[in-house]
Amino acid sequence: MQNFTQSPNEPTFVQNPYPFYERARATGDFFYWSDYGSICAVSHAAVSACLKNKRMGREIPVEFAPNIPVHVAPFYAVEAHSMLELNPPRHTRLRGLVLRAFTSRRIAELEPEITALCHQLIDQFPSTEFDLLDAYARTVPVIIIARLLGVPETRSDDLLAWSNAMVAMYVSGRTRAAEDKAVAATESFVAFLHRYVNEKRQFPTDDLLSHLISAEEDGEKLTTDELITTCILLLNAGHEATVHTLGNTVKTLLDQNIYPINDAKYNAQIVEEALRFDPPLHMFDRFVIEECEVLGHAFKRGDTVKCLLGAANRDPITYPDPNTFNPSRKGPVNTAFGGGIHFCVGAPLARLELRVALQVLFERCPNLALSEPAHYGNTYHFHGLEALRVST
Repeated sequence: MQNFTQSPNEPTFVQNPYPFYERARATGDFFYWSDYGSICAVSHAAVSACLKNKRMGREIPVEFAPNIPVHVAPFYAVEAHSMLELNPPRHTRLRGLVLRAFTSRRIAELEPEITALCHQLIDQFPSTEFDLLDAYARTVPVIIIARLLGVPETRSDDLLAWSNAMVAMYVSGRTRAAEDKAVAATESFVAFLHRYVNEKRQFPTDDLLSHLISAEEDGEKLTTDELITTCILLLNAGHEATVHTLGNTVKTLLDQNIYPINDAKYNAQIVEEALRFDPPLHMFDRFVIEECEVLGHAFKRGDTVKCLLGAANRDPITYPDPNTFNPSRKGPVNTAFGGGIHFCVGAPLARLELRVALQVLFERCPNLALSEPAHYGNTYHFHGLEALRVST
Protein backbone atom coordinates (compact mmCIF):
# COMPACT_ATOMS: atom_id res chain seq x y z
CA MET A 1 0.00 0.00 0.00
CA GLN A 2 1.53 3.30 -1.09
CA ASN A 3 1.74 6.50 0.94
CA PHE A 4 0.37 9.75 -0.52
CA THR A 5 0.56 13.29 0.79
CA GLN A 6 -2.14 15.74 -0.26
CA SER A 7 -3.53 18.57 1.85
CA PRO A 8 -7.34 18.45 1.73
CA ASN A 9 -7.33 22.24 1.98
CA GLU A 10 -4.96 22.92 -0.92
CA PRO A 11 -6.88 25.15 -3.39
CA THR A 12 -6.21 23.11 -6.53
CA PHE A 13 -7.29 19.91 -4.81
CA VAL A 14 -10.45 21.54 -3.42
CA GLN A 15 -11.51 22.68 -6.88
CA ASN A 16 -10.77 19.33 -8.51
CA PRO A 17 -9.87 16.33 -6.31
CA TYR A 18 -10.31 13.80 -9.11
CA PRO A 19 -6.73 13.85 -10.51
CA PHE A 20 -5.41 12.99 -7.04
CA TYR A 21 -7.87 10.11 -6.81
CA GLU A 22 -6.68 8.83 -10.19
CA ARG A 23 -3.03 8.85 -9.08
CA ALA A 24 -3.85 7.04 -5.86
CA ARG A 25 -6.15 4.53 -7.54
CA ALA A 26 -3.46 3.64 -10.05
CA THR A 27 -1.44 2.11 -7.19
CA GLY A 28 -4.18 -0.24 -5.98
CA ASP A 29 -7.47 -0.52 -4.13
CA PHE A 30 -6.10 1.08 -0.96
CA PHE A 31 -3.51 3.73 -0.11
CA TYR A 32 -2.29 5.50 3.01
CA TRP A 33 -3.21 9.21 3.14
CA SER A 34 -0.54 10.68 5.39
CA ASP A 35 -2.37 13.99 5.95
CA TYR A 36 -5.17 12.03 7.65
CA GLY A 37 -2.95 9.29 9.06
CA SER A 38 -5.39 6.76 7.70
CA ILE A 39 -5.91 3.98 5.16
CA CYS A 40 -8.23 4.97 2.30
CA ALA A 41 -10.32 2.80 -0.02
CA VAL A 42 -10.07 4.37 -3.47
CA SER A 43 -11.46 1.89 -6.02
CA HIS A 44 -15.15 1.17 -6.52
CA ALA A 45 -14.59 -2.44 -5.52
CA ALA A 46 -12.78 -1.51 -2.30
CA VAL A 47 -15.21 1.24 -1.28
CA SER A 48 -18.22 -1.00 -1.93
CA ALA A 49 -16.65 -3.91 -0.04
CA CYS A 50 -15.83 -1.76 3.00
CA LEU A 51 -19.28 -0.14 3.08
CA LYS A 52 -20.90 -3.58 3.15
CA ASN A 53 -18.42 -5.40 5.39
CA LYS A 54 -20.09 -6.43 8.66
CA ARG A 55 -16.71 -6.50 10.41
CA MET A 56 -16.53 -2.73 9.91
CA GLY A 57 -18.90 -0.26 11.51
CA ARG A 58 -19.50 3.35 12.46
CA GLU A 59 -18.66 3.15 16.16
CA ILE A 60 -15.00 3.23 17.09
CA PRO A 61 -14.14 0.25 19.31
CA VAL A 62 -14.28 1.52 22.86
CA GLU A 63 -10.59 0.94 23.62
CA PHE A 64 -9.65 3.17 20.63
CA ALA A 65 -12.27 5.88 21.13
CA PRO A 66 -10.71 9.33 21.61
CA ASN A 67 -11.53 11.46 24.63
CA ILE A 68 -14.16 14.07 23.81
CA PRO A 69 -13.15 17.59 24.89
CA VAL A 70 -15.58 19.16 27.33
CA HIS A 71 -16.32 22.14 25.08
CA VAL A 72 -17.78 19.90 22.31
CA ALA A 73 -19.53 17.41 24.60
CA PRO A 74 -23.06 18.78 23.84
CA PHE A 75 -22.55 18.16 20.12
CA TYR A 76 -21.40 14.57 20.61
CA ALA A 77 -24.15 13.92 23.16
CA VAL A 78 -26.61 14.41 20.29
CA GLU A 79 -24.47 12.40 17.87
CA ALA A 80 -24.55 9.49 20.32
CA HIS A 81 -28.17 8.83 19.32
CA SER A 82 -27.67 9.11 15.55
CA MET A 83 -28.29 5.93 13.59
CA LEU A 84 -25.61 7.14 11.16
CA GLU A 85 -23.03 6.73 13.93
CA LEU A 86 -24.21 3.43 15.43
CA ASN A 87 -23.59 -0.28 14.87
CA PRO A 88 -26.15 -3.07 15.19
CA PRO A 89 -28.17 -3.93 17.16
CA ARG A 90 -29.01 -0.35 18.15
CA HIS A 91 -28.65 0.87 14.56
CA THR A 92 -31.02 -1.87 13.37
CA ARG A 93 -33.67 -0.84 15.88
CA LEU A 94 -33.44 2.89 15.13
CA ARG A 95 -33.41 2.48 11.36
CA GLY A 96 -36.36 0.11 11.47
CA LEU A 97 -38.42 2.57 13.49
CA VAL A 98 -37.53 5.47 11.22
CA LEU A 99 -38.42 3.52 8.08
CA ARG A 100 -41.85 2.79 9.54
CA ALA A 101 -42.52 6.54 9.43
CA PHE A 102 -40.34 7.60 6.47
CA THR A 103 -42.08 5.41 3.90
CA SER A 104 -41.68 5.43 0.12
CA ARG A 105 -45.39 6.21 -0.21
CA ARG A 106 -45.09 9.27 2.01
CA ILE A 107 -42.10 10.49 0.01
CA ALA A 108 -43.75 9.91 -3.39
CA GLU A 109 -46.78 11.90 -2.27
CA LEU A 110 -44.54 14.96 -1.90
CA GLU A 111 -43.93 15.38 -5.64
CA PRO A 112 -46.81 17.84 -6.32
CA GLU A 113 -45.79 19.88 -3.28
CA ILE A 114 -42.13 19.99 -4.35
CA THR A 115 -43.20 20.99 -7.87
CA ALA A 116 -45.39 23.81 -6.57
CA LEU A 117 -42.63 25.07 -4.28
CA CYS A 118 -40.11 25.13 -7.15
CA HIS A 119 -42.49 27.19 -9.29
CA GLN A 120 -43.14 29.55 -6.38
CA LEU A 121 -39.41 30.14 -5.84
CA ILE A 122 -38.77 30.68 -9.56
CA ASP A 123 -41.58 33.26 -9.63
CA GLN A 124 -39.50 35.21 -7.11
CA PHE A 125 -36.22 35.11 -9.08
CA PRO A 126 -34.80 38.62 -9.61
CA SER A 127 -34.48 40.03 -13.11
CA THR A 128 -30.76 40.64 -12.66
CA GLU A 129 -28.08 38.04 -11.98
CA PHE A 130 -28.34 36.24 -8.63
CA ASP A 131 -27.03 33.33 -6.57
CA LEU A 132 -29.06 30.24 -7.46
CA LEU A 133 -27.91 28.49 -4.27
CA ASP A 134 -29.56 31.10 -2.05
CA ALA A 135 -32.64 31.59 -4.22
CA TYR A 136 -33.35 27.95 -5.00
CA ALA A 137 -30.94 25.14 -4.09
CA ARG A 138 -30.78 25.87 -0.35
CA THR A 139 -34.45 26.75 -0.07
CA VAL A 140 -36.17 23.75 -1.67
CA PRO A 141 -34.85 21.01 0.64
CA VAL A 142 -35.07 22.97 3.89
CA ILE A 143 -38.71 23.97 3.32
CA ILE A 144 -39.69 20.45 2.27
CA ILE A 145 -38.07 18.81 5.29
CA ALA A 146 -39.66 21.42 7.60
CA ARG A 147 -43.08 20.65 6.13
CA LEU A 148 -42.41 16.93 6.26
CA LEU A 149 -41.40 17.04 9.92
CA GLY A 150 -44.27 19.36 10.81
CA VAL A 151 -42.25 22.32 12.09
CA PRO A 152 -42.75 25.92 10.91
CA GLU A 153 -41.11 26.64 7.56
CA THR A 154 -40.89 30.25 8.70
CA ARG A 155 -37.96 29.06 10.81
CA SER A 156 -36.09 27.85 7.72
CA ASP A 157 -33.38 30.49 8.14
CA ASP A 158 -32.66 29.17 11.64
CA LEU A 159 -32.73 25.57 10.44
CA LEU A 160 -30.24 26.43 7.69
CA ALA A 161 -27.93 28.27 10.08
CA TRP A 162 -28.00 25.44 12.63
CA SER A 163 -27.42 22.83 9.95
CA ASN A 164 -24.47 24.70 8.41
CA ALA A 165 -22.86 25.21 11.81
CA MET A 166 -23.25 21.58 12.85
CA VAL A 167 -21.94 19.98 9.65
CA ALA A 168 -18.83 22.17 9.92
CA MET A 169 -17.73 19.67 12.58
CA TYR A 170 -16.96 17.22 9.78
CA VAL A 171 -14.85 19.58 7.69
CA SER A 172 -11.10 19.15 7.49
CA GLY A 173 -9.17 21.62 9.64
CA ARG A 174 -12.09 22.83 11.74
CA THR A 175 -11.30 25.62 14.21
CA ARG A 176 -12.24 26.21 17.85
CA ALA A 177 -14.53 29.01 16.66
CA ALA A 178 -16.33 26.55 14.38
CA GLU A 179 -16.65 24.07 17.24
CA ASP A 180 -18.15 26.69 19.54
CA LYS A 181 -20.59 27.73 16.83
CA ALA A 182 -21.58 24.09 16.26
CA VAL A 183 -22.25 23.55 19.96
CA ALA A 184 -24.40 26.69 20.15
CA ALA A 185 -26.33 25.55 17.07
CA THR A 186 -26.79 22.08 18.57
CA GLU A 187 -28.22 23.46 21.78
CA SER A 188 -30.58 25.80 19.90
CA PHE A 189 -31.70 23.01 17.58
CA VAL A 190 -32.36 20.62 20.48
CA ALA A 191 -34.36 23.25 22.38
CA PHE A 192 -36.41 24.03 19.27
CA LEU A 193 -37.24 20.37 18.63
CA HIS A 194 -38.02 19.62 22.28
CA ARG A 195 -40.94 22.02 22.02
CA TYR A 196 -42.37 20.32 18.95
CA VAL A 197 -41.81 16.79 20.20
CA ASN A 198 -43.78 17.64 23.35
CA GLU A 199 -46.49 19.31 21.28
CA LYS A 200 -46.82 16.38 18.84
CA ARG A 201 -47.01 13.89 21.70
CA GLN A 202 -50.12 15.69 22.93
CA PHE A 203 -51.60 16.70 19.58
CA PRO A 204 -50.31 14.43 16.78
CA THR A 205 -50.94 15.38 13.16
CA ASP A 206 -50.16 13.80 9.80
CA ASP A 207 -46.48 14.70 9.73
CA LEU A 208 -43.22 12.79 10.00
CA LEU A 209 -42.49 13.86 13.56
CA SER A 210 -45.89 12.57 14.74
CA HIS A 211 -45.35 9.31 12.86
CA LEU A 212 -41.86 8.93 14.35
CA ILE A 213 -43.38 9.38 17.80
CA SER A 214 -46.00 6.71 17.16
CA ALA A 215 -43.69 4.27 15.35
CA GLU A 216 -43.25 1.09 17.35
CA GLU A 217 -41.43 -2.20 16.80
CA ASP A 218 -41.43 -5.13 19.23
CA GLY A 219 -42.92 -2.89 21.89
CA GLU A 220 -40.17 -0.26 21.58
CA LYS A 221 -40.46 3.36 20.51
CA LEU A 222 -37.93 6.11 19.91
CA THR A 223 -36.89 7.98 23.06
CA THR A 224 -37.08 11.78 23.08
CA ASP A 225 -33.30 12.01 22.59
CA GLU A 226 -33.49 9.59 19.67
CA LEU A 227 -36.39 11.51 18.12
CA ILE A 228 -34.52 14.80 18.32
CA THR A 229 -31.29 13.39 16.94
CA THR A 230 -33.16 11.66 14.11
CA CYS A 231 -34.85 14.92 13.10
CA ILE A 232 -31.51 16.73 13.18
CA LEU A 233 -29.93 13.97 11.09
CA LEU A 234 -32.72 14.06 8.50
CA LEU A 235 -32.33 17.81 8.13
CA ASN A 236 -28.54 18.10 8.27
CA ALA A 237 -27.55 15.09 6.16
CA GLY A 238 -30.38 15.36 3.66
CA HIS A 239 -30.22 19.11 3.28
CA GLU A 240 -26.46 19.38 2.82
CA ALA A 241 -26.35 16.59 0.24
CA THR A 242 -29.25 17.95 -1.79
CA VAL A 243 -27.97 21.53 -1.82
CA HIS A 244 -24.50 20.52 -2.96
CA THR A 245 -25.77 18.07 -5.57
CA LEU A 246 -28.27 20.53 -7.03
CA GLY A 247 -25.64 23.26 -7.31
CA ASN A 248 -22.97 20.94 -8.70
CA THR A 249 -25.43 19.47 -11.20
CA VAL A 250 -26.68 22.80 -12.55
CA LYS A 251 -23.07 23.90 -13.02
CA THR A 252 -22.22 20.67 -14.85
CA LEU A 253 -25.29 20.78 -17.09
CA LEU A 254 -24.65 24.40 -18.08
CA ASP A 255 -20.96 23.71 -18.69
CA GLN A 256 -21.80 20.79 -20.99
CA ASN A 257 -25.04 22.03 -22.60
CA ILE A 258 -27.03 19.05 -21.34
CA TYR A 259 -30.55 19.85 -20.19
CA PRO A 260 -33.42 18.06 -18.44
CA ILE A 261 -36.52 17.49 -20.56
CA ASN A 262 -40.16 16.72 -19.82
CA ASP A 263 -39.35 13.07 -19.18
CA ALA A 264 -39.16 11.83 -15.60
CA LYS A 265 -37.16 8.71 -16.54
CA TYR A 266 -34.49 10.67 -18.42
CA ASN A 267 -34.28 13.28 -15.67
CA ALA A 268 -33.83 10.53 -13.09
CA GLN A 269 -30.88 9.30 -15.21
CA ILE A 270 -29.44 12.82 -15.12
CA VAL A 271 -29.69 12.80 -11.32
CA GLU A 272 -27.94 9.42 -11.03
CA GLU A 273 -25.14 10.49 -13.35
CA ALA A 274 -24.78 13.77 -11.45
CA LEU A 275 -24.47 11.88 -8.16
CA ARG A 276 -21.76 9.71 -9.73
CA PHE A 277 -19.95 12.50 -11.55
CA ASP A 278 -19.67 15.09 -8.76
CA PRO A 279 -21.11 13.78 -5.48
CA PRO A 280 -21.74 15.97 -2.44
CA LEU A 281 -19.83 13.79 0.05
CA HIS A 282 -16.38 12.44 -0.76
CA MET A 283 -15.33 10.61 2.39
CA PHE A 284 -17.11 8.23 4.78
CA ASP A 285 -15.29 6.55 7.66
CA ARG A 286 -15.59 2.88 8.58
CA PHE A 287 -14.00 1.48 11.75
CA VAL A 288 -12.76 -2.09 11.92
CA ILE A 289 -14.48 -3.93 14.77
CA GLU A 290 -13.19 -7.42 13.92
CA GLU A 291 -10.06 -8.51 12.07
CA CYS A 292 -10.85 -9.01 8.41
CA GLU A 293 -9.38 -9.12 4.93
CA VAL A 294 -10.64 -7.02 2.02
CA LEU A 295 -9.28 -7.53 -1.50
CA GLY A 296 -6.10 -9.06 -0.10
CA HIS A 297 -5.50 -6.38 2.54
CA ALA A 298 -5.57 -7.38 6.21
CA PHE A 299 -7.19 -5.03 8.73
CA LYS A 300 -7.09 -5.24 12.51
CA ARG A 301 -9.57 -4.09 15.13
CA GLY A 302 -9.32 -0.33 15.66
CA ASP A 303 -8.19 0.50 12.12
CA THR A 304 -9.96 3.33 10.32
CA VAL A 305 -10.73 2.99 6.63
CA LYS A 306 -11.77 6.16 4.83
CA CYS A 307 -14.05 5.29 1.91
CA LEU A 308 -13.49 7.84 -0.86
CA LEU A 309 -16.93 7.97 -2.47
CA GLY A 310 -15.92 10.53 -5.09
CA ALA A 311 -13.02 8.34 -6.18
CA ALA A 312 -15.14 5.17 -6.35
CA ASN A 313 -17.60 6.94 -8.63
CA ARG A 314 -14.84 7.78 -11.13
CA ASP A 315 -13.27 4.29 -11.22
CA PRO A 316 -12.69 3.48 -14.92
CA ILE A 317 -12.94 -0.26 -14.27
CA THR A 318 -16.54 0.23 -13.14
CA TYR A 319 -17.50 3.28 -15.22
CA PRO A 320 -15.73 3.45 -18.62
CA ASP A 321 -14.71 6.99 -19.60
CA PRO A 322 -15.54 8.11 -16.04
CA ASN A 323 -14.68 11.80 -16.50
CA THR A 324 -17.42 12.22 -19.11
CA PHE A 325 -20.91 13.18 -17.98
CA ASN A 326 -23.23 10.70 -19.67
CA PRO A 327 -26.88 10.42 -18.49
CA SER A 328 -27.31 7.24 -20.55
CA ARG A 329 -24.50 5.49 -18.71
CA LYS A 330 -25.00 1.90 -17.61
CA GLY A 331 -23.38 0.40 -14.55
CA PRO A 332 -23.86 -0.32 -10.85
CA VAL A 333 -25.48 2.15 -8.50
CA ASN A 334 -22.97 4.84 -7.55
CA THR A 335 -21.71 5.20 -3.98
CA ALA A 336 -22.86 8.79 -3.40
CA PHE A 337 -25.42 7.69 -0.78
CA GLY A 338 -23.09 5.13 0.79
CA GLY A 339 -23.89 1.44 0.93
CA GLY A 340 -24.68 -1.47 3.17
CA ILE A 341 -26.71 -0.98 6.34
CA HIS A 342 -25.83 2.73 6.47
CA PHE A 343 -27.13 3.50 2.99
CA CYS A 344 -28.72 6.94 3.27
CA VAL A 345 -32.29 6.62 4.55
CA GLY A 346 -33.15 9.94 2.88
CA ALA A 347 -31.89 8.94 -0.58
CA PRO A 348 -35.39 8.53 -2.11
CA LEU A 349 -36.39 12.03 -0.95
CA ALA A 350 -33.13 13.55 -2.22
CA ARG A 351 -33.54 11.89 -5.61
CA LEU A 352 -37.12 13.13 -5.89
CA GLU A 353 -36.20 16.70 -4.91
CA LEU A 354 -33.31 16.74 -7.36
CA ARG A 355 -35.31 15.38 -10.28
CA VAL A 356 -38.23 17.76 -9.78
CA ALA A 357 -36.09 20.82 -8.99
CA LEU A 358 -33.95 20.34 -12.10
CA GLN A 359 -36.88 19.70 -14.42
CA VAL A 360 -38.89 22.71 -13.21
CA LEU A 361 -35.83 24.99 -13.23
CA PHE A 362 -34.88 24.27 -16.83
CA GLU A 363 -38.50 24.30 -18.04
CA ARG A 364 -39.08 27.72 -16.51
CA CYS A 365 -35.64 29.14 -17.25
CA PRO A 366 -34.60 27.89 -20.72
CA ASN A 367 -32.04 30.70 -21.02
CA LEU A 368 -30.40 29.97 -17.67
CA ALA A 369 -26.68 30.77 -17.88
CA LEU A 370 -23.70 31.15 -15.59
CA SER A 371 -22.86 34.81 -15.07
CA GLU A 372 -19.44 34.08 -13.57
CA PRO A 373 -17.27 31.01 -12.97
CA ALA A 374 -18.39 28.86 -10.06
CA HIS A 375 -15.91 27.76 -7.38
CA TYR A 376 -16.11 24.99 -4.82
CA GLY A 377 -15.95 25.86 -1.14
CA ASN A 378 -12.99 24.79 0.97
CA THR A 379 -15.06 22.24 2.87
CA TYR A 380 -13.53 18.84 2.14
CA HIS A 381 -14.83 16.20 2.58
CA PHE A 382 -18.06 17.87 1.53
CA HIS A 383 -17.93 19.03 -2.07
CA GLY A 384 -20.17 21.91 -3.01
CA LEU A 385 -20.10 25.36 -4.54
CA GLU A 386 -19.58 28.59 -2.61
CA ALA A 387 -22.08 30.30 -4.90
CA LEU A 388 -23.70 29.80 -8.29
CA ARG A 389 -24.20 33.18 -9.96
CA VAL A 390 -26.66 32.92 -12.85
CA SER A 391 -28.92 34.94 -15.09
CA THR A 392 -32.23 33.85 -16.60
